[in-house]
Amino acid sequence: MLAAQNLLAAFARVSDYWSPKVIGQVNDQLLKAAKIKGQLVWHAHDHEDELFHIVKGSMRIEFEDGVVELREGDFLTIPKGVRHNPVADDECWILLIEPASTKHTGDEVTPLTRSIEEQYS
Repeated sequence: MLAAQNLLAAFARVSDYWSPKVIGQVNDQLLKAAKIKGQLVWHAHDHEDELFHIVKGSMRIEFEDGVVELREGDFLTIPKGVRHNPVADDECWILLIEPASTKHTGDEVTPLTRSIEEQYS
């Protein structure tokens, strides 16, 4: 039997900033809950688009040619290959939707980088 899930309750699994947790899957797309604060790292996903949906708070995504401000309820799809840097001055809750093949920080590796195995735990 199928059971409903609650998106806000899913954020209880997220204990560290920049450490997304897989909370669902639709075909080859993963749904990930993440809490963010500060900045991640400039990176790109060469083969995958990535969707950011703001559940709580606000953030900005820096691009080489400008900045997009996102507030609660907003979403933005970043096309594959576009370098970006997510930044949140205060705690922000986001839902990420991206292919299962997407590496957390693209080809950049930092102490904040999480493997797909860590995202499932």
